[in-house]
Amino acid sequence: MCIFCRIAAHELGARIVYEDDDVVAFHDVHPQAPTHMLVIPRKHVVSLNEATEADAALLGKVLLVASKVAQEQGLGGSGYRVVLNTGPNAGQSVFHVHAHVLGGRGMGWPPG
Repeated sequence: MCIFCRIAAHELGARIVYEDDDVVAFHDVHPQAPTHMLVIPRKHVVSLNEATEADAALLGKVLLVASKVAQEQGLGGSGYRVVLNTGPNAGQSVFHVHAHVLGGRGMGWPPG
């Protein structure tokens, strides 16, 4: 079972900021910004490459929850970045689709 599935099942500890039947959001243990949270579906989907049409509503909910937790963390006014890495060359290190929510500092472009 992957680490994110274990967090979603409450088998591993995490600083959870949101959860419902479909989605869990928690603080990243290796933050890359003053505020850095991850939003994951409870359903194990390896990456966007493996997502199907049946996952469309779930992936949309991941993005809506990303916005919700960003607002709750006070990032709405200053802005925040939502990132989904797909594959090792893009920086995906946990192979369970997840959205990074980053904020609390200025961010440059291009990101990488």
